[in-house]
Amino acid sequence: MNPRFAAALSVASIPDGLDIGQLLRVMWSRKLLILLCVVVGVAIGGYQAFLVAVPKYAATTTLVLRPQKQQVVDIQNVFSGISTDYYTINTELEVMESMGLLSKVVTSLDLTQDPEFNSSLRPEPAFSVGTIINKAKSAAKSLIGRPTRPDDPTSGPGDLTQEEADIIEAVNRLRRKIDASNMRDTYVFNIRVTTEGKMKSTRIANAIAQAYIQDQIDVKFQATENASLWLSERVAELEDELEEREQTLKDRRAALGLASPEALEAINQQAREVRGRLSETRQSVVDSQARISQLETLRDSGDLDRMVDEADSPTIRRLYNQFQQNNDPNARVLILSQFEQLISQVQSNRDRARVQADALEASLARIEQEIETESAKLIELQQLERETQATRTLYETFLTRLKETSVQRGLQQADSRVLSNAVPGVQVEPRRFRMVLVSAILGFVAGTVLILIGQFTRKGFLTTNELEAATGHTILGQIPKMAIRRRNQLLPYLRDKPTSEGAESIRNLRTSVLLSDIDTPPQVIMATSCLPGEGKTTTAIALAQNFAGLDKKVLIIEGDMRRRNFIDYFGFPQEQPGLMTALIGDATLEEIIYYDDQNGIYVLRSEKATKNAADIISSEKFHNLIAMLRQEFDYIIIDTPPVLIVPDARLYGQLADCLLMCVAWNRTPNATVIEGLRLLETVNLRPSGLILTQINHKGMSRYGYGYGSYGKYAKGYYDS
Repeated sequence: MNPRFAAALSVASIPDGLDIGQLLRVMWSRKLLILLCVVVGVAIGGYQAFLVAVPKYAATTTLVLRPQKQQVVDIQNVFSGISTDYYTINTELEVMESMGLLSKVVTSLDLTQDPEFNSSLRPEPAFSVGTIINKAKSAAKSLIGRPTRPDDPTSGPGDLTQEEADIIEAVNRLRRKIDASNMRDTYVFNIRVTTEGKMKSTRIANAIAQAYIQDQIDVKFQATENASLWLSERVAELEDELEEREQTLKDRRAALGLASPEALEAINQQAREVRGRLSETRQSVVDSQARISQLETLRDSGDLDRMVDEADSPTIRRLYNQFQQNNDPNARVLILSQFEQLISQVQSNRDRARVQADALEASLARIEQEIETESAKLIELQQLERETQATRTLYETFLTRLKETSVQRGLQQADSRVLSNAVPGVQVEPRRFRMVLVSAILGFVAGTVLILIGQFTRKGFLTTNELEAATGHTILGQIPKMAIRRRNQLLPYLRDKPTSEGAESIRNLRTSVLLSDIDTPPQVIMATSCLPGEGKTTTAIALAQNFAGLDKKVLIIEGDMRRRNFIDYFGFPQEQPGLMTALIGDATLEEIIYYDDQNGIYVLRSEKATKNAADIISSEKFHNLIAMLRQEFDYIIIDTPPVLIVPDARLYGQLADCLLMCVAWNRTPNATVIEGLRLLETVNLRPSGLILTQINHKGMSRYGYGYGSYGKYAKGYYDS
């Protein structure tokens, strides 16, 4: 897509805003609508304020919260004074409006018998929105076959009774009439009640305050009773549990014998001594085995010198000396015999150490088993003692709390007191002047909103500036909506009123067309539009009539072969030959072209074609026909079908010198115009200019514009 068209499309897709000046002009031009909305608003508000609204009266009771509370005995866990933190204060406000508290007020004041709190006691209005809605629901259910719910609230076993339903309704209505608040940075509460009666508001406000104070006392008393009951049961259970644990501990001590940490420590000391002796014995076995291995190695080597040194025996040393002095073979034998005895002796020592180690291991195992047994006994006894002690401590604590709670019975006080009772209520509704004023403001706002909705929901272009900014094309003219009722009145209107606004606008268009190219003024002028009904045929015929006023020979061709509506504008006969006859060649130009002598216009009408219109326009015969007509006429104006409907306009455009596109005022959507221009560009056609047609002066004034931006100055120049 061409970048220019892409930019234009993006602009056209965004609704134009209003500046302040234009908005004020729009509002001023539609001041009657705004005034009507204000009058309607004032009428509705006055009717509501003076005739419909029921007077309401407000009464206020003031309470103060006691931040500190004196108690005979301090037992925080049983019941205590109310905290004064932010969350607690807000919680108390919710308590004042709770259903449980308000149901007591409803019952004590018998509000279920008051029509203000019981809708069943109020007379059924002859006309109301609720009645209409209920009837519509019943009708809808009957149409779809669903059964309606029975009116009797006691019809079902799980439904509420009528009395319960009345109380719930009264509570809900009373809740909406209450406003409980806390004065900032104080412990003061205000209970404000607004009803339809002065004394009724007073009674209800005081009743809520008294019910709230009594509720605090009841809650504290019930808390004390619940605590006493629960503590009594718990103390009895703990007493039985303590006796059971003490007896269990006594029985286990008797069954397990004397188990004490001292006895267990003595056994552990004995075990440590046995472990030490066992370790020494095992080391002795290891050393003896090493000694045996060393001696056997020396014996096998036969080295007498090392054997004598290693044996360290006086007997072996003496025999070794004899062997060296006399070289006595018997001495050698004796040395070896003594060495063997030494090895046997070490082996005997090793065996004895092993036996001793085995005995120590058995003894250690027995001692460890004894330690384990005694430890288990001691742990069991200690666990029983701890459990017994814990139960005893808990029992003593609960017993103390039970005695303290018993002392507090009957000493409960409310955490709040009445600071001032409500006095007869003052009227607070309706505020008649305010209601009327607000209604007038709402009426003004409603009128303004209606105007803005109309302004921002419009689809098309209002001014030539908007059209030019959105498309990027020059605007050659702006044509008002002609003051005619039928098409055959167009030419007489232009002929009889040559200085009318419509005629002058066509004359301005003619001037713009002629000056669009001074060097080569256009001869073949084509008028088209994006959609049907945008005034292109009216513009083309009016432009032809205006060109004829220059004493020029002007031909207008009916290019729309499908609709063929020229007969509604001109008075030629039904059998008048036309374009298809000219292409076939069955008649001369003088025979097929109709001359309107009253307006000086030559007309070439269309005929029903057996071939597709696009094929006819693309044919060589049609091109030759246009070339021949150029020789005969000064100006040729072609009225073509819409661009977006059929392709004819793009084919006619190849033969035209000037292409005019008509855009209906405030009707043709922005995107539609951009799409039509894009289709023309696909065949290298660029409109010579755009024409804003069918402009409505009154409509423009409603949007804050004047025709051509100078409408108020042009009135003296045009015929009416």
